[in-house]
Amino acid sequence: MENVTSVEKLESIKSLQSTISKLENALSQMTEKGANTTLVKKRLKAVCIGLAMLENVWNQSPHYYTQEDLAVARNVLVGLLPSIESVYMKSKVGSPQRTLLERRIKALELAVQAIDALLTN
Repeated sequence: MENVTSVEKLESIKSLQSTISKLENALSQMTEKGANTTLVKKRLKAVCIGLAMLENVWNQSPHYYTQEDLAVARNVLVGLLPSIESVYMKSKVGSPQRTLLERRIKALELAVQAIDALLTN
């Protein structure tokens, strides 16, 4: 895994925590409306696993995920990147939204790297 500064580590962890919070809110709202929540649940689980993997690599926190869980999460996280990158490209340079998206992309990429490192061991 690439060398990451302590600031990047903190920003990545905060970004994934924020993403988890947003997904939890979306899941709650969709459940209330009776909408299909399969995709949101899948994304929520993948981001939670991604966060756990970063904490595992950087803070030696234990994780309890199977190889299959990691592989599925990796695919979901990789699948999220193109849509986030698309919104990022359309966002205004220097805007808070662009900064948030930049950090989210970096956090997801680092989470994928962390999962890759564990899958190859």
